[in-house]
Amino acid sequence: MAKTDLTRHCTVARTLEVIGDRWTVLVLRDAFYGVRRFEDWVADLGIARNILTDRLGKLVDHGVLEKQPYAERPVRYEYRLTEKGKDLLPVVLSLAAWGSRWETEDRPEAARIVHTSCDHDADPTVVCGHCGDPLRRREIRVEPNPVRRTTPADVTAP
Repeated sequence: MAKTDLTRHCTVARTLEVIGDRWTVLVLRDAFYGVRRFEDWVADLGIARNILTDRLGKLVDHGVLEKQPYAERPVRYEYRLTEKGKDLLPVVLSLAAWGSRWETEDRPEAARIVHTSCDHDADPTVVCGHCGDPLRRREIRVEPNPVRRTTPADVTAP
């Protein structure tokens, strides 16, 4: 399938066009941790300035972050999550939970995520927004969109 067809028909592919590389996800992670300034991302991530400039620009262009000036001379900006950006919290938490479960071999975790309401380690779970039950692979189905009339598996390369 051509990339343009994939991104046109698949919400996962379209999402990856916005946040689908490691630097972007790490910038988002730090934004959720409270990082807002360019120099703080450079120091925390060890990211090259040109790459960070590119990723921040892309996130601003897509409405995930917004720039707000915090100094006038010289003009300096901080970056804050928008509502659209805040909606990515479950994605970042799910990635962290997966990594904690499967990628900690001989490496201690750098940080714990604590749910402040109960003061326990957070255990992110994807749940049905209607009934609140956890979503499990065997308890979901993908149905064709009536407008498209195909499921992702039905779409083949030309």
